Amino acid sequence: MNVEEFRKYGKEVIDYICQYGANIEERDVAPILDPGYLKKLLPADAPQSPESFKNVLEDFEQKIMPGVVHWNHPKFFAYFPSGNSFPSVLGDMLSSAIGSIGFSWASCPAAAELETIVMNWYAKALGLPKAFVSDAPGSTGGGALQGSASECVLVSLITARARAISELKGQTSVHDSVFLPSLIAYASREAHSSVEKATKMALVKLRIIDADEHGRMRVDLLLQAIQNDVNAGLTPFFVVATVGTTGGCAFDDITEIGKVCRQVSSIWLHVDGAYAGNSFILPEMRVFCAGLEYADSFNTNPNKLLLTNFDASALWVRDVMTLKSALNVNPLYLRHEHINGVDYRHYGIPLSRRFRALKLWFVFRTYGVKGLQEYIRNHMALAKKFEMLVRKDERFEVRNDVHLGLVCFRMRTGDEPNHMLLAQINHSGKMHMTPAKFNGRYVIRFCVTYEHATEKDILDAWGQIKSFAEEILRDHQLEISSAPTTPESTERTSSEPVAPVAGKPPIKKKLTRTKSLRFSFTRSISREQYQSQSEHLMDGCTPILVVDPQTLQENFQRATENNERSNNNCNQNGSTSNTKLKDISDVDTDEASN
Repeated sequence: MNVEEFRKYGKEVIDYICQYGANIEERDVAPILDPGYLKKLLPADAPQSPESFKNVLEDFEQKIMPGVVHWNHPKFFAYFPSGNSFPSVLGDMLSSAIGSIGFSWASCPAAAELETIVMNWYAKALGLPKAFVSDAPGSTGGGALQGSASECVLVSLITARARAISELKGQTSVHDSVFLPSLIAYASREAHSSVEKATKMALVKLRIIDADEHGRMRVDLLLQAIQNDVNAGLTPFFVVATVGTTGGCAFDDITEIGKVCRQVSSIWLHVDGAYAGNSFILPEMRVFCAGLEYADSFNTNPNKLLLTNFDASALWVRDVMTLKSALNVNPLYLRHEHINGVDYRHYGIPLSRRFRALKLWFVFRTYGVKGLQEYIRNHMALAKKFEMLVRKDERFEVRNDVHLGLVCFRMRTGDEPNHMLLAQINHSGKMHMTPAKFNGRYVIRFCVTYEHATEKDILDAWGQIKSFAEEILRDHQLEISSAPTTPESTERTSSEPVAPVAGKPPIKKKLTRTKSLRFSFTRSISREQYQSQSEHLMDGCTPILVVDPQTLQENFQRATENNERSNNNCNQNGSTSNTKLKDISDVDTDEASN
């Protein structure tokens, strides 16, 4: 492709992007496809000869886009926001065009220096302690842009591990691995699964600390666990506090956790604010960042709630030299004479680094701090609107404290009807949500994600949710469950009896095999597997149906016996052996449902 062709097709791609964004509501939020759909549409081998770029773009629309989940759709309420904006996209385009690999100051001075400047802008906008701002008087800290929050957690844990081993090792020549069995990390049961993965990669033990009814780490249990490990001769070295948990957007008490950590000199306190940390750009949200002065590191993702496209995750540390000493590898071919320049290869896992700061710089300059504040406040207001709608309907309940854009709700029934509700919502293709297990109950996560979301989007979504629920509730009885304290529940005294709320009379409906497709994404596991998983099975991705093998075998045996009796009766009555199953229609069967 020459320059003129690039100019021609580049304009077409920009036009496509603009049209995609303007008309995204015309598309279903998520596809209903089976794995392997694309293999049937594309050739088994790469083309030997060049193809027309026009044909490539046509195939993109006809073959790739049908399999895309549209994270920036007004009806996408799953996970957390996938931050994106036109300024960010343009910044990323320029970064790709430049193509620099910014592992050191010498490899691209502009990339290194802009990252330092933008990270300081970012820290000041969030109101972080001056210890994290590299140009603050007396500061030994600073920040760097990583690929994801998972990387931030892993980098912080590796740094903490290196510091702890160095203190244990002293002047001895014992190998570092000797000390690994004694190192203990701690995190809330509501902490992100990346913490568990990081400890596995670092070969250290992880203690899971239970959360209270609001999803916050129980500091008393953390203190008890640390004291028990110290008394046992172990070394507590890493604690993760979370501001904005994945399951329910709960905020751990950083101040109280920090006070506990300060009692043991070997502990590194990391605060994970992947989603909610960005909300500290709002003065009214900074009540939740109280205690950050105790933290050794902090991360948040502009690619979640700051309109910057993936990948971009910001990590700050209190002591940059401790970070660099843990990750410093400096072969001759990477050295240069500019010793005062920042070499960001020492701040993370990869050597090669993209020019990520450029897109964040574009976003800050185009929106300004006030524009970003307005965007986040809109998400908060819309989430509160949805919370109000849910609380006004006695068939539903809200399970979390709604501070930002996430509302965790459920029908006042058992888990199975809620599984069914989420399955029907997602299978419709008109909305997309994910589940979690919060405060011991299965919940549906409704998160405002769209940059230009409006109250109409919320009202439309609630109307569709109620429509799906009404069908399900015809066959299920409602109960008033023990939700966390809410304005509504506090009006009811504990002496009042908890009475069931009658549902609508059941309506018998003919079951078709196609309807089973609604559950095609549901993950089934045995009860033994479920109980062996101590932490994060409810991972916010797919509903889980726990299968009891014994019950399954009994039901299978019973069905077999019933089928044999039915066949015998048919044969005795002279009926054909090709009898259709009762109440099962074969009209809508297809390959995927068989």
